[in-house]
Amino acid sequence: MKTRPRLGQNFLTDVGAATRIVSALGDLSARTVVEIGPGRGAITGPLAAHARHVLAIELDRELAAGLRDKFPADRVTVLEQDILNFDFAAAAAEIPGGGRICVAGNLPYYITSPILLKLAASHAALDHAVLMVQREVADRVVALPGSRDYGLLSVTAQMYGPVERLFTLPPSAFSPPPKVHSTVFRWRFAPRFSELSVEEAGFLRFVRAAFAQKRKTLANNLRGAGIPSAAATLDAVAIPSHARAESLSLESFAQLWRFLYSEDPAAASTTAGSQSNSRSF
Repeated sequence: MKTRPRLGQNFLTDVGAATRIVSALGDLSARTVVEIGPGRGAITGPLAAHARHVLAIELDRELAAGLRDKFPADRVTVLEQDILNFDFAAAAAEIPGGGRICVAGNLPYYITSPILLKLAASHAALDHAVLMVQREVADRVVALPGSRDYGLLSVTAQMYGPVERLFTLPPSAFSPPPKVHSTVFRWRFAPRFSELSVEEAGFLRFVRAAFAQKRKTLANNLRGAGIPSAAATLDAVAIPSHARAESLSLESFAQLWRFLYSEDPAAASTTAGSQSNSRSF
């Protein structure tokens, strides 16, 4: 079967890695697992052996047909569709006795960010995910404040729950071999918006504005977002006027947002939102 580069098809061939991914999901005996982009079924097989049921979401028609032939329908349901259109909430509602979904997948490089945003938006239906992405993306997901890779993706992902790097695979673990290394990470869905007393949509728009231009200081980015007296605002919450966004923890971002918007959360939509754009991360 030919690969289709436009679909980001680099198939996992390392059997040990597939086993480690499934093991990282924990006890699946009572779980429904959504697998994103199962491809030829390298991860689907061990998932089917351990999970109550697997929903394999595969966009490629030929691969979907091959999966249906390979796995029994009572263990694996193959859905031929775009994962970005998949309804996680509806799938969770069909789980006998209720419960939340686990997610696994080797994410196509070209739509990694949209998929991560999709999972974040579906967090109420999800328990945790073990995902394989390009190493550089994983570096950004798990980065800590003050590090080179810490940025908008780090803050956004970590606001929806803790992330943990698991292991990295070389190109030789795939067919055809990609030009990059791939890293597996675990993401547990436990949003922090209520805990940090911030409004979800307004806070995320504010963070996008704070990271709008990485080379600029936080004060300059906030001024560009239409926030007056930005330096004085930072001083009021004990953040240095020369600080850059990548130096702030989630708690510091939340403290700053609360100082600016706690009395009028909607203002975050008209101020910080004025500088936001369609770029996800």
